[in-house]
Amino acid sequence: MTDLLFIRPFFLLPYLPISLFPTLMTLKAAIIPVTPFQQNCTILFDDEEMRGVVVDPGGEVERIRAAVEKAGVAVEAIWLTHGHIDHAGAAMDLKDALGVEIIGPHAADLKLLHNLETQAQMFGLTGQVRNVTPDRFLEDGDVVSFAGHEFQVLHCPGHAPGHVVYYSPDAKFAHVGDVLFNGSIGRTDLAGGDHDALIRSIKDKLLPLGDDVSFICGHGPGGRFGDERRNNPFLI
Repeated sequence: MTDLLFIRPFFLLPYLPISLFPTLMTLKAAIIPVTPFQQNCTILFDDEEMRGVVVDPGGEVERIRAAVEKAGVAVEAIWLTHGHIDHAGAAMDLKDALGVEIIGPHAADLKLLHNLETQAQMFGLTGQVRNVTPDRFLEDGDVVSFAGHEFQVLHCPGHAPGHVVYYSPDAKFAHVGDVLFNGSIGRTDLAGGDHDALIRSIKDKLLPLGDDVSFICGHGPGGRFGDERRNNPFLI
């Protein structure tokens, strides 16, 4: 397995000439599946300015740092979608290594973030994970950005009470964490999970953004909202 799984641009409508959307050409992503959970740690970056952010560093800091170096990206911040160990387990170590701030998730996940070391004991990872205190929590409607790419913050509880989604209207792209998967949805049997709230988050906040929105999720392949609206058995 390579450290850099893929780097590719996110196009608004791939079946139209890309010249129609010149401002979208520079937003790219590199995915580094980390830990036995195979969580999609993601580097979002602008391929002209080569500045970006790391989303959900769940573990294996050295692999993440190597991927950042290979991509040639100057990391400006760490963005968290939620407080589960597979998404936030390496956030503090990466913060120290890169000298950047941790932004997100919503404050409703503070208890999860402050119990990561306890979670680590359950998975035999004692001493490998640190509790996380973000430099900034996010609220629904906030906007975060790097290199001119603005992402709207959508508070989408259900999988975790403080889960947020990062959505770029210009690129028609979202990083949805563990809210939605290709053909599935996030589990709700963990502490703070709420199935009804998760379905509301997806149907009321994500799907209305449009069928043409592409997404990266926390595990496995991404997709498009339209395909999930039509075919996801949990949403039909």
